[in-house]
This record gives sequence, structure tokens and C-alpha cells, in this order.
Amino acid sequence: MGFVHRHRGLVRTFAIGLVLTATVVVAGCATENTDAATSPTPATHAPSPSPTPTPLTPAQALLAAHADVPGACAVSFSIDGTTLEPQLQVQDRLYDHLPIPRAAGRVFAGWYADAATAASASADPAAHAGSPATRINGSRPVACTAHQQTLYGAWTTADAVAAAEARVPILMYHQFTAKPEGESGWLRGNYAYIEDYRAQMQYIKDQSFYLPTWDELSAFIDGALYLPDHAVIITDDDADPSWLTMASPINEQLQLMATSFVITGSGVPAQNRFILQRSHTHDMHHAGANGKGQMVNLTVPEIAADMTASAAALGGVKEVMAYPYGHNNETSHEGLRQAGFEMARTIEQGYVSVGSDKLTLPCVRINYGMGVAALKKQIG
Repeated sequence: MGFVHRHRGLVRTFAIGLVLTATVVVAGCATENTDAATSPTPATHAPSPSPTPTPLTPAQALLAAHADVPGACAVSFSIDGTTLEPQLQVQDRLYDHLPIPRAAGRVFAGWYADAATAASASADPAAHAGSPATRINGSRPVACTAHQQTLYGAWTTADAVAAAEARVPILMYHQFTAKPEGESGWLRGNYAYIEDYRAQMQYIKDQSFYLPTWDELSAFIDGALYLPDHAVIITDDDADPSWLTMASPINEQLQLMATSFVITGSGVPAQNRFILQRSHTHDMHHAGANGKGQMVNLTVPEIAADMTASAAALGGVKEVMAYPYGHNNETSHEGLRQAGFEMARTIEQGYVSVGSDKLTLPCVRINYGMGVAALKKQIG
């Protein structure tokens, strides 16, 4: 019994000690948890949000997409009632196919460097919409500041077009000679004396003739574009060496745009920036079975194939061509249509006006012996 009593006492003592120990341990855990709960939480800093980039303007986006183009210029357009996307041009080259907007009941009267000049052209096109000093078109080199430019458009009316009664002469030259007495032979008339040509170009420059592009001429024929009755288009046939070495440098010196009709099958020569190269056919500048030009001898598909090849040699430009020898008929017209050409120049004497047939454009032929006085009689 004594052992049992002592054993029970020992167990009781051990149990009490165990409980006390457990209490201390639990109390210790509680104290640690309480300390952890009341300790300050270290501050966390969320990263600052990246600023939203400012969206590019349409002009800036155009430049970014063509960052590899030397002299790239984004030209924007401002004109009442019409929204136009900016256009990529290249500094110091001629403006390339500036837009010609169309709107019902309105006639486009050109692009200008500022809104005030455009407003003046709209208010009085006869006084302000025909000066090459203020009206900007494809006859002028691109002039950008910091790779951007804004042009301002003008509208006028069909009545203003009718009142102008504009007739546009297309001058036609061929070859040139340095001999004042001219060349001999049956082609004597084709060879303009180069000093006469220089004086004629200077006259056109000094008299501030407006030089329309071919797409402008097309819109003018449609009655959709105002042109002054003081406009002229300068052209040369064949790209003869005398044109390349004697005449076209004068156009470059005076900064007068001209068109060179090139027989592309013989090669496309390098020409200065003031010369537009257009088709004089690829390989149809010779006589066919009936003794006339191939354009009135070949079939529609053959003509279309030749003109397609010519356009490809000129970088795809199809807006206008010149008939070899002036020979043309409905078959040649259809061949041009199928090849995608819109206009063609003949050798018939006359002037282009609103409503002219685009596939039989007349011209003003310049022959040997015609000086400035003779030119003035033809173009004013």
C-alpha cells in the first residue's frame, strides 16, 4: 500500500508538473504569436505605371513607315468638306500626283501653301488660282520643313470654269539644232533652233504660265478642275539625243516641267527631274503593212501588249501616250483602253478644253523658224 500510495503521489506530481510545463509552453507560443501580429508590416512599393505613349499623327505614322526613304516628306491636306490621308513625297523631287478631290457641285481650284491664299483662290479664281508662284502642283519641287508640310485646297464653281474659257495648248517639239540656218533634208521642219527654244522657254517662265500635270488635264477635261486660260504643256517626241543634250537641260535650268515621249523599246534614257517620261509606244514607231504606223495595223490585243510593255519600262505609268506619226483609229483607242491608258496626244492642231476627247488630244506643233513671236500667237 505504501508503494502504491507513493506511486500515486509520484504520478500526481508528474502530471501537475507536466500541466505546468505545458501551460508555460502554450503561454510562450501565445506571446510569440501576439508579438508577430503587432509587429509593423514592411512597406511594399508597387511599380509606377508606364506612361501611355502619345499616338502618332497620320503624318508621323507615314514617316515612321518610310524611315528608310531619303528626303521623305509627309504632305497633309486641308480642304473644306473632304478628308484626305497624308501623302508621301520626296524633298526636291517634283510633287508626284497630288490628290485632286471631287465633290458634287464644286470644282477643285488647286493647292496652296497657306489657308489665306487658298481662300483668295476660292473667292476669285481668275485672279488667284492660276499663278505658278502660289498654286502648288506637280510642276514644282517638293519643299518640306522638318519632313512635313500642309497644303490647303480651294474650291470654286462650274460657272468660274466656264467663265475662264480656258484652252490648253500642248506644245510638240521633236529634234533640235545648233545651226541658226537649220538642218537640210525632208525633216528640216522638225529641228527647232536651240536658241529659239531657249527664248520660248524663257518667255513661258517670264509670263508665269501655269504648267498642268496630265492628271490635272484629265480632271480639267471632266470639268472637275479649274485651269486658267494661261496654261501650257510642253512635250517632245522621241527622246532624240538633241533633246537630251541640248533642250532638256534648258528646262532644268529654268525649272520648267516638260514631258518626253519615249520609244521605250529603244531604251529609257536618264533624264533630269523636270522631265516626265511617258510612252511613245514600246515597238510601234514604224510603218506597218499599209505604210502607216503600227497602231493602225495591229490588232487590239497586240496594241495592248505593246503598250503594257512600254508602261512597265516606265515604272508602270499609264496616264498618257503619244501616237507615232499621229496615226490612230478606234482599234488603237481600244488597245489603249485595254492596256489602261486614259489619254493620248495626236498631231492634229488645236487646243484642249473642257469636254475634249481624251484619246485624241490635239497639239500645237513647233517647227524650225518659229521664234517667240510665233509662239506668242499660239499660246498668248
